[in-house]
Amino acid sequence: MEQDKNWRREEFIDEEEFFRENSDKEGASVFVGTSGWSYKDWEGNFYPAGTKQAGYLESYTGVFGVVEIDSTFYAVPRQSAVDGWAKRSSENFRFCAKFPREITHDRSLLGCGELSRVFLDRMSVLEGKLGPFLLQFPATFTAAENFPILEAYLGTLPGDHHYAVELRSRDWRQRETLELLAAHNVAWTIGVGAAGEEHRPLTADFAYIRWLGSREISQFSEVQVNRQREIRDWADWIMERAAELREVYGFFNNHYSGHAPTNARELLERLGHEPPPDPGRRQGSLFD
Repeated sequence: MEQDKNWRREEFIDEEEFFRENSDKEGASVFVGTSGWSYKDWEGNFYPAGTKQAGYLESYTGVFGVVEIDSTFYAVPRQSAVDGWAKRSSENFRFCAKFPREITHDRSLLGCGELSRVFLDRMSVLEGKLGPFLLQFPATFTAAENFPILEAYLGTLPGDHHYAVELRSRDWRQRETLELLAAHNVAWTIGVGAAGEEHRPLTADFAYIRWLGSREISQFSEVQVNRQREIRDWADWIMERAAELREVYGFFNNHYSGHAPTNARELLERLGHEPPPDPGRRQGSLFD
């Protein structure tokens, strides 16, 4: 398997034909939210002051239509937790859950068929509220050693769900990877920020974007970095590709600018959505 270090999106000719044949003529549904919701720092600026932690999710779902679940990365959630997510979220809400790190990091996909089944079965309680699942791999998970393993594993995943993969090792940036993902309608996760150099191939009929940022930003009650120009550019990019895709999912991490809900609001407004309701005090940008 020869690595193409100079791969560029326009060289993957079959990709354009793939989207023309499978795109939604009416354009993509866009879901924008944050990575997680259980942040006490958001009280008083996103959640109303005095909101109990048990009420965070219900408050969140009154503002955004999607969330990326970070807690599932650390362990398969309890059934009671998943039941609670289903009960406390609005009817059309979407959850995008990370695969447990035991699967992606500790075992590197080997010998984890039963664990994968348990995880997906547990999450399936959410039914129509399920968005794509995220397989997030460390930089040590390289194509040179793991391409056949990823190929075999994707072939075992149930086809009634959608999946995205975050591949941080640069040697995955080759034509064979894109063809593999496209064959399974698995999205290449577009990671913006600390995870590495930005790369935007489209390998599925949906896009999955993660805006990360610097871990040096640790105070999450205020916006610390001006990202408005970048958010405007991303809104343009998403709108330009709306006709090619069925859905677009995007998640802001607090480290992107210091306050993820503010970024999610700004992007939705740039995309022409009605301004999301504000359950607490309006958190404005320091650069307004």
